[in-house]
Amino acid sequence: MRRPCLATIICVIAFGLIFEVTGAEAAHDLADILYEKGQITKEEWLRAKADEEKLEEEQKKSRDAEFPISIRYKDGFELQSRDGKFDMLIQNRLQFRYSFPQEGDSLAPASAATADDKDVSSFRVRRARLKVGGYGFVPWLKYYVEYDWVSNTLLDYRLDIAKFKWATLRVGQWKIDYNRERVDSSGNQQFVERSIVNAPFTLDRQIGARLGGHLFEGTYAYLVYNIGVFSGTGINNARNDDKKMLWMGRIQWNFLGRDVPFSQSDVDYSPLPIGSIAFAGAHNRTDRIVFPGSRNNTVVDGQFEIEQGVQEFAFKWNGLSIQEEFHVKHVTNEANKQKTTSYGAYAQVGYFPHAAIDMIPKELEFAYRYAFVDPNQANRSDVLREHTVAANYFFAKHRNKITLDYSHLTQPGFTPEDRVRLQWDVSF
Repeated sequence: MRRPCLATIICVIAFGLIFEVTGAEAAHDLADILYEKGQITKEEWLRAKADEEKLEEEQKKSRDAEFPISIRYKDGFELQSRDGKFDMLIQNRLQFRYSFPQEGDSLAPASAATADDKDVSSFRVRRARLKVGGYGFVPWLKYYVEYDWVSNTLLDYRLDIAKFKWATLRVGQWKIDYNRERVDSSGNQQFVERSIVNAPFTLDRQIGARLGGHLFEGTYAYLVYNIGVFSGTGINNARNDDKKMLWMGRIQWNFLGRDVPFSQSDVDYSPLPIGSIAFAGAHNRTDRIVFPGSRNNTVVDGQFEIEQGVQEFAFKWNGLSIQEEFHVKHVTNEANKQKTTSYGAYAQVGYFPHAAIDMIPKELEFAYRYAFVDPNQANRSDVLREHTVAANYFFAKHRNKITLDYSHLTQPGFTPEDRVRLQWDVSF
């Protein structure tokens, strides 16, 4: 007796589900059949069709209203609560790179006895990033997290209180707002990689807090400021090595009254010129310092006081982009009061020739960069220099592009290096 009853219940449930799913289709078919047999007029058939479409639209809205989250794709997968209080954008980025004969900036010694002249041709996934950002409760309480699968490293985790544009508080870990080249995302670069200036002078990612904001926006006095305090011991290192903190300040003047995004290349063919001049400085004391060297950076333990500054310029207009930085860094060894001064600078220019010649593809850009690093002012014969030319083809701006660059690196006492790199960078 139980089995027939169970079978009956299952049949009823199945019939109900089938009827719910196919009810609209059945009504649609019935109207067509009646119209074909001439039992209803064309006007009645059109009204029936309109009623069916209206019913389907109402059912769709009802289903959407019952589901608390809307999902769409816009430069990533965006999830938003129906009440607008929560928003999340999920993005991914991959960099596939080929290098010959090397990838980095180090040079081989000129001495034949110690030189390694073996050429290496290699492919690698340089970066594989997962980015999650959005806001919670209110649109001005923003968050951002970034993870790199290649290095298995949590790169960024930060929270912004951004209710007022003139005063925004940020806490967490991120690439602190010191110099443009480092803050520019590796996915928005004009070349395959940053210049030789980056490693010895960057402050990179730090854990701490900063107050920043925009003042006099839309005028020729447009200023952007950042003041921050950090542990000063680098990425994912929450514990300071002494009681001194890393202090940083930056002031940027957008002298044409318009924002200058932290992104290289003028992929948008800016119809109006945009430009900025910036100055930044930092002070820190640490137990470990990296001195920029010729082949490998030298790591020294001790007690060091670091003072550094940077001057920066950026400009974009109608496919033309110019960017430069000049760095100075003083490192004082507290044990013997010995002071080492380092200098470095780069300048780069990019141009989309389509702006002048229509027949050239709009997506093609050419660029050139010159850079130098003087690790120790007292020794003028150790200056490392870089000349790099690049070609970019943008399929979807910086979200999908191919970059080919060639570099010539020189330093006294070291064998000059010619380097070729090809990279596909894609974000989705």
